[in-house]
Amino acid sequence: MKAIVYTETGDPSVLTTVDRPVTDPGAGEVRVRLVVAGVNPTDWKSRTGAGPGQKPAFDEVVPGQDGAGVVDAVGPEVAGLGVGDRVWLLLAQHERPTGTAAEYTVVPSDRVVRLPDDASFDLGASLGVPAVTAHRALTVAEDGPDRLHPGALSGRTVLVAGGAGAVGHAAIQLARWSGATVITTVSGPEKGALATAAGAHHVVNYRTDDAAGRIREIAPDGVDLIVEVAPAQNADLNVAVAAPRASIAIYANNGGDAVTLDIRPSMVGNLRYQFVLLYTVGTAALEAAKHDVANAVGAGALPVGEEHGLPLHRYPLDRTADAHAAVENGATGKVLIDVSPA
Repeated sequence: MKAIVYTETGDPSVLTTVDRPVTDPGAGEVRVRLVVAGVNPTDWKSRTGAGPGQKPAFDEVVPGQDGAGVVDAVGPEVAGLGVGDRVWLLLAQHERPTGTAAEYTVVPSDRVVRLPDDASFDLGASLGVPAVTAHRALTVAEDGPDRLHPGALSGRTVLVAGGAGAVGHAAIQLARWSGATVITTVSGPEKGALATAAGAHHVVNYRTDDAAGRIREIAPDGVDLIVEVAPAQNADLNVAVAAPRASIAIYANNGGDAVTLDIRPSMVGNLRYQFVLLYTVGTAALEAAKHDVANAVGAGALPVGEEHGLPLHRYPLDRTADAHAAVENGATGKVLIDVSPA
């Protein structure tokens, strides 16, 4: 099979195309023929490692946490999955040397979720990191639901920072599906149009609007949950618009690696700051996300494509390096790799 690998960390040029044997799944594992793979910031960050020329965790790494395809072999002790099942993957390469930038990948069965027949492989490859991260960010409130479903967030207002990104897009869609009023902040009209297409009820341009004032007009009592991508830049805004006992879920550090908080206003508001990292959220959170995201997909609540607020950028497998570079350079939308014919 064709696979993309790297043996040392660095820029996208360390990625090379190789031929490797197709391996059989072991106990509790399945083998998936990949149709489409997704690329996330975590993929290029892992590829760069601690610096150029360093050795990765394994002698050879096939990158890629997300993808979608068809199960073509099932190992012993696997229940609920069979050959021919259409599936999407999450955390395929976490603590493993082989991810989704290959024609076939072997993964533990608990990282494989069935994909409905009417859901595209593009959608399946766009779930994983973005949708599961968004799910966790929406379920961290101390007095909020730990599961998402229609009505779970009814009566609540959710603010999604950076609604045009992949996680922001998923957060908008999942929050709306769960009954929340959704506000999002964006940097310009093009991203505003994408956030609206994703389903945001209100879009605030933080470069041209008085963001805090506008959000308070929309939600006079404040917002109940903030899904935050740039905590350093937005610390003051979050305090200004948060409702009493609001939760701020931080899943990225865009704009700075350190946050300075004015303690007194956060204390007075009884605000709760929750950091979110997919790799360490724990089994219970992952299982809940898999179940709820699958239900949302089945309900048609997580569509992708520019008309749904998430433009798709496609690359063939042998141009995975270009796909990584596109994500690293801040491509708006979702970068996908066409691995094999559907």
